[in-house]
Amino acid sequence: MEDYILNEHNKEEFPPAHTAEHLLNQTMIRLFGCGRSYNAHVERKKSKMSFHLDHKPSRQEEKEIERRMNELIAEDLPVKFEFVTRDNIPEGVVLDRLPEDASETIRLVRIGDYDVCPCIGKHVRSTSQIGRFEMLGTNWDEQERSFRVRFKIV
Repeated sequence: MEDYILNEHNKEEFPPAHTAEHLLNQTMIRLFGCGRSYNAHVERKKSKMSFHLDHKPSRQEEKEIERRMNELIAEDLPVKFEFVTRDNIPEGVVLDRLPEDASETIRLVRIGDYDVCPCIGKHVRSTSQIGRFEMLGTNWDEQERSFRVRFKIV
């Protein structure tokens, strides 16, 4: 395999939580038709991610997020990497969060057929290595139409 020179990375992720971040992004997109998280702090002990939504999720919707996350983890989806050039980006992959000086070659992280996005962080090899997703709580900001999910990986 060729060695690609990618952007420097300044963070040491906890791979199970970081991989769960990808799953939660796609789960929120599929359940609520929103974009990926606009603010995320993903750590070993606990994490939080915020999404712009059109409504405050009900208790049932919150339970569905947790249920779906644990279902995806149990599915043991493979986590694969692929390298593409900017002019070969698959449909639906958005590059708007890449730094200005991002390399011509982009590393995509693909989790089964569920999610694909550019990322240079560390991940588990398959979703069953994540553990259990536990929602710790949520916050809704009516003015910002912002939904924050607090969670931990056990």
